[in-house]
Amino acid sequence: MLRSLTYEQAIAEALRQEMERDASVFVYGLDVTDHKKIFGSTKGLEKFAPKRFFGTPLSEDAMMGVGLGAAINGLRPVHVHIRVDFLLLAMNQLVNMVATARFGSGGVLKAPLVIRAVIGRGWGQAFQHSKSLQSMFAHIPGIKVVMPSNAYDAKGLLISAIRDDSPTMFLEHRWLYWMEGKVPAEPYTIPLGKARLVRRGKDITIVATSWMNVEAYKAAEILARKQGVEVEIIDPRTIYPLDKAALVRSVNKTGHCVVADYDWEFCGFSAEVAALVSEKCFGRLKSPVTRIAFPHTHCATTRPLENAFYPNAVSIIRAVEKKLQLKPTDLSGEEFYSWENRFKGPF
Repeated sequence: MLRSLTYEQAIAEALRQEMERDASVFVYGLDVTDHKKIFGSTKGLEKFAPKRFFGTPLSEDAMMGVGLGAAINGLRPVHVHIRVDFLLLAMNQLVNMVATARFGSGGVLKAPLVIRAVIGRGWGQAFQHSKSLQSMFAHIPGIKVVMPSNAYDAKGLLISAIRDDSPTMFLEHRWLYWMEGKVPAEPYTIPLGKARLVRRGKDITIVATSWMNVEAYKAAEILARKQGVEVEIIDPRTIYPLDKAALVRSVNKTGHCVVADYDWEFCGFSAEVAALVSEKCFGRLKSPVTRIAFPHTHCATTRPLENAFYPNAVSIIRAVEKKLQLKPTDLSGEEFYSWENRFKGPF
């Protein structure tokens, strides 16, 4: 049965259903039991407290170690971080121990640890609370990196991550928490490493991550209506493992590729896709790969500078116009996304 759920409701339902199905699953992290429940994403788990649902001290490195210890001893922990920025305090455990557990034991040890982390902009969150870091995590062998962009994917991918025997970074953009979508009531899985065709098109491919899928879809609608351009949008869903075949197939069809990544451009995921497409689609490319991502600087605090820092649907429209040598689209009267009145606080 399909119902309309928000992104945060889909995550909460996935956690609850997996905890009901498997007694080895537990959820822990700073303020997970707070009355706001991490944007509502841990709501409904109270019945599992305190043994399988509990808050933790503000000690990221130690709590990551707790997760690894539990995972290699047969449990399936879900460690929740309010902000990915402070997950950096646990990088020693993550990189040197969690990521290497299976490799270092010759496959004897399993490490089914899911690490949920909130990414993305808020309102004046500046350089301390605005990072994404998916490229950094994907660079480390032994870690899977998931970035769901809608409620349906959030539930299915989280259930798959919990059941997987490898450590998985599960990155959630906070603007997505309020986005609604049709989600089945029963548990279901989505394979890790399988991209989603968001929108079919013939003129140009946009590979978009996380929130940039929302912006890309808006851009595609406007370009179709006002320019007659049919944009194909591919959501990788998992940064690693990456569904390379889906990306190559699309670009070989359209001949043009724009990568809209929610992270810094330099040494980022967009560079990885650009290299892949340039190597595998060289004979079919009609233009160089275009990358849209954060500039190589830190996000400012003031709202006008924050708006200038983050690319959006307009950025994508202008990039497509340039690639296809189109006249500028008249955007007067168009409504674009803003959560100015929605954002009420950090979590």
